[in-house]
Amino acid sequence: MDFKVDNIRCGGCANTITKKIKEKFSVASVDIDTEEGIVSIDIDDSSIDDVYEVLLSLGYPKTGENNGVFTKAKSFTSCAIGKIS
Repeated sequence: MDFKVDNIRCGGCANTITKKIKEKFSVASVDIDTEEGIVSIDIDDSSIDDVYEVLLSLGYPKTGENNGVFTKAKSFTSCAIGKIS
């Protein structure tokens, strides 16, 4: 399943998202297209809202929604953490 989100800029963002999604949903793989802002996960349809909620909590909202200054700041923090990890 593909999730289109805003604020993904680099490998640091991808690392943070991958780590959190794997931890929260126990999935084997997470693929992220940083250029297109697409997070691909093999997950059950019943978890769609939960995945978007986790992404939003990290600063990566569904494209076109909830992308205010606070959300962008959270994504910068998530990005930095992903670069360190």
